Parts: sequence; structure tokens; C-alpha cells
Amino acid sequence: MTAPRRLVVEADGGSRGNPGPAGYGACVIDPVDGGTLAEAAEYIGVATNNVAEYRGLIAGLQAVKELFPDTPVQVRVRMDSKLVVEQMSGRWKIKHPDMKPLAAEAAGILPASSVTYEWIPRAENKHADRLANEAMDAGRRGEQWDPAASTADMETLRTPVLPEPPPPSGPPGDAVAGAAKVRAALAAARPAAAAPRTAPADGPQADPTAVPQVGWGIAADLGAPATLILLRHGETALTPEKRFSGSGGSDPELSETGRHQASCAAEAFAARGTVQEIVSSPLRRCRETAQAVADRLGLEVRVEEGLRETDFGAWEGLTFAEVSERYGADLTTWLASPDAAPTGGGESFAEVAERVSAARDRLVARYAGRTVLLVTHVTPIKTLVRLALGAPPESLFRMELSPASVSTVAYYADGNPSLRLLNDTSHLR
Repeated sequence: MTAPRRLVVEADGGSRGNPGPAGYGACVIDPVDGGTLAEAAEYIGVATNNVAEYRGLIAGLQAVKELFPDTPVQVRVRMDSKLVVEQMSGRWKIKHPDMKPLAAEAAGILPASSVTYEWIPRAENKHADRLANEAMDAGRRGEQWDPAASTADMETLRTPVLPEPPPPSGPPGDAVAGAAKVRAALAAARPAAAAPRTAPADGPQADPTAVPQVGWGIAADLGAPATLILLRHGETALTPEKRFSGSGGSDPELSETGRHQASCAAEAFAARGTVQEIVSSPLRRCRETAQAVADRLGLEVRVEEGLRETDFGAWEGLTFAEVSERYGADLTTWLASPDAAPTGGGESFAEVAERVSAARDRLVARYAGRTVLLVTHVTPIKTLVRLALGAPPESLFRMELSPASVSTVAYYADGNPSLRLLNDTSHLR
């Protein structure tokens, strides 16, 4: 029996806006000498990071099949998308309807027994990342990626021989110090790993999750914006203990302190007299906070499913230290990549961003020219703020958001958002 040909596929995808102008890159590598056997890249129009990552995987596996149509192969896929690696390995459920057909297509290219998956840091995925950025740059120019114009020579490009991955290491001894190191490394490494994925000046128009167009050259929009006042819910019993509390846990009620905070917020909004509508996350702590304001203002509360908190999977109810002790490697990956999800099938920050931006679009269209109070959670509020600013995903770790705090973003008809307030707690003092 012929021994299988061992190969490595490195794949990556990116979106300048998430969703926004997107592209993927993939390469097939001979692990014996590190030589590149094939490259693939393509601009795919407006898409999300996750879709682009899957498209890169599909292209890499298809390249293997075309190179060795009649030869048994053993392929090790290396990607910096924790989501794709864990879903294709069968350890995480595939929840998003857009991901299911892509995962099925990838799984059908080669026999399942001939493909294994390995997560790698983005800094170790430079070849595929470069190809993805070349494809996006070509799309900005209205072109498709041309392998002849690639910045690397396939005949001379050599990467280090890739050993089999070592067994996973144990959890870090100091979770807080470990998290700080991860964040510092993230900030230092990402600019060097790839060109910034910002919105292009031309090419297909991205939706409002892309970096907003700003500057004196933009004509003023004189219409009244849809103003979203973002109120984080009041404290629960889990809040002062700093436990993960998302949409997959116990759905706690407000504590006595939380009910007092909700009452203070209600009085402040009554004094301002600007809130015209109230929309809440479906989770109990938000609905209780929203109802306190609604009772004071004489308004009704509408529920928006897209405003719920992240599903933290197996981490629900645990402290950061407890998660670090039990799931140290997964926690480090989660802090380093917006595509990584908490252990046990939770949501990645990228998935939350898709859900929250879709809810934002619905609300902005429904309440154009009106002022709406959204009662929601830490991650949705930070996500709305970072998208309004065009900030990268790691900015989520650099915002403070206190219980019952108020932030405000206005959305104008020309597509330009304006951050007006962040983490105001003056009504609680």
C-alpha cells in the first residue's frame, strides 16, 4: 500500500470591516523542505472574517486535491482561526447558518481521516495572511489577485520544516499576568503580522460596520440621527464577584444594588426627557433595568434578541482565575483572537459583532430620527462603540464599562456614526 503524501495547508481570510471587503489566501507546503507547492488567493466581495477564513480553507484543500488527484495524502491544516479549527475538528458546534454549508463543503473535499487541524498564532501564519491581503488589495483596485504579481517567489520561498504539534501545555500559573502578556503581545504583534485591514478608499462599498467615512470633505447631514442611548444593566449577585455572566448561564436577577442603580437611571432619564423608545436584551437583568425606566417614563419595553450578552459556554459563572486554571490554553487563545470562542461552544467576539451589528442596523432603520434607550450588556455596548469608531477587536479589552453606566452613539442618514458619551455614571453619584 502506498504511503500517503504528507502536506501542510496554511490558510487565512480577512475582512476590512467585518463584514466588509474580504479576501482569502492559502498555500500548500511540503513539510520535508518547507517549499511552497501551490498558492491560492481571491477577493470575494463584502463578507465577514469567518466566511473569508472558511473560503481560505476550502481553497487550500481544493489545491491539494488538484495537485495530487490520484495520490493518498495526509494533510495538516494550520490556521489562526480558532473558530474554524475547532468546528472542523468537531469539538465546537456550528451554530451560524452561513458557516454550515462552508464547513460541509470543506469536509467533502478530502476524506475526513486524511485531514487534521492545528491552531497557530497569527504571527505564524504570515504567508497565508499576506496572500489574503494581496487579494483584498487587488479587489480595492477592481482586479482579482494575480499569482504573477505576488510579492513572494514560489520557487525560492522556503519556510521552516514544520514538526508535528507538541501536546498542549498546562494552564498558566498566573492568569492575570498571563492575560496582560497576551494583550501586550497582541498589540505589538498584529501591526507586524499584516497590513492594517482598514476600509479601502474605493472598490465595493462596505456596510456600516466598516470604518466610517469621516473628514471635512464629507457633506454635512442635517437630518436628525437615530440616537442610541446604551445603558448597561444594573448589578447582579455575579457582578461584584467578576464572574462570567452571559446568555448561556443562570440568567440572574438584579441584586438590591442593581435595583437601586436602575432606579437612579430612571430618574436621570425622566429629568432629561429625551428617551422616546426603550428596547431591551431578552435577559432578565436587562428587562428588569429597562422596566424600571419604562415605569418611570410611561413607555413600553420592546425586546431585541440581538442585544443579548455573549454566550460564554463552559465559562459561565466562573471567575477569570477559575477559567484560567481550568481552561488556560482556551482563555489565552480567546484573548488573542476575535475568532476564538469560549470552551464548550460559546460565541466568539466576531460572532457577537455580526449579531450586534445586524441588530443595530434593524434599530437604526426602525428609529430613524428618534432617541432610543437600549438596555444591554458589556460586550454588545463595547462592540457598538468600537464599530462606530472603526477600532480593532482588541479595543474591547481597553474600555471600562461600569454597571448601569450610560454611553451614546448617534447614527446619521449618511452612514456616519458619532460617539457622544462613554461610561457615564454621574447619575449614580
